[in-house]
Amino acid sequence: MGTVQTIDTEYANIHQVASAYLIEEEGRGVVVETNTTHAIPKILNAMESHGVKPPNLDYVIVTHVHLDHAGGAWALLEACPNAILLAHPKTAKHLVDPSLLIKSATSVYGKENFDSLYGEIKPIPKEKIRIMEDGEWLEWKGHSFQFIYTKGHANHHFCIYDRKTNGIYTGDSFGISYPQLENGKRFIFPTTTPTDFDSTEAIRSLDRILDTGAEVAYLTHFGPIGDLKKNASDLKEGLTLCEKAISELGSVTKEERLPFMESKVKAMIQTLASKHSITLTNSDWKLLSLDVNLNAQGLVYAFEKTNSKG
Repeated sequence: MGTVQTIDTEYANIHQVASAYLIEEEGRGVVVETNTTHAIPKILNAMESHGVKPPNLDYVIVTHVHLDHAGGAWALLEACPNAILLAHPKTAKHLVDPSLLIKSATSVYGKENFDSLYGEIKPIPKEKIRIMEDGEWLEWKGHSFQFIYTKGHANHHFCIYDRKTNGIYTGDSFGISYPQLENGKRFIFPTTTPTDFDSTEAIRSLDRILDTGAEVAYLTHFGPIGDLKKNASDLKEGLTLCEKAISELGSVTKEERLPFMESKVKAMIQTLASKHSITLTNSDWKLLSLDVNLNAQGLVYAFEKTNSKG
């Protein structure tokens, strides 16, 4: 039987915040998630360590187009000439022409931070991409992969269920669980980043993941976890707290919306940590600061999008 290897992509030069996965069978491979251009040497090193030469990588799969998942896809494909990228149709569109993606991320992070975090991003030729439809299956070396669209975190997101291992690669649809926050315990919280977060769809996506019967969720942030029903329950509690916070934004001035929501996101994360008797330290909150800010931005965006319709 082949193996599934977790690769620490060391996103933003931090250990155990973002992972890619190598599935190996008989010297051939599939890589799920690529992180950024900076991560590609680490992925290639992991392939070499597990006997997968670059010409023997068959597929690269990204769960969605956010750059901490797909930013390095072009570079991995250049290094692995026979590999095909499997992607959601909306993801494929932005990887063929990444100009809007680059513009959007640069506006969020600034040019200097963008270059530091993501490096160069080049277009991927259309003929190197295969679009996977909702519910579609792909057979590979005894594995049966099913692609399941999971809106909520983003409308261009899918998960990949692997019948052989009874595991599912969940991208950002099954939350975040950083090992170094856990003090030997596991806790999980949802990710509600901009720009198209939808809490109703996020909860529906959790149910689609549970409906596969998978025993393991391979999180991008970070690593494999079990006990999916209990973790999904915590994620739904977190999403319910986020919905409540959105409902309170109507009485908050526009200038105060982001700091108000950051305090609500911190309270949500603390609530879920406290359920597992985990006390978050100052250094933990420093690590979580970007998640707190981006999650808050996503919730403010969801409020303003809904209210602009009126």
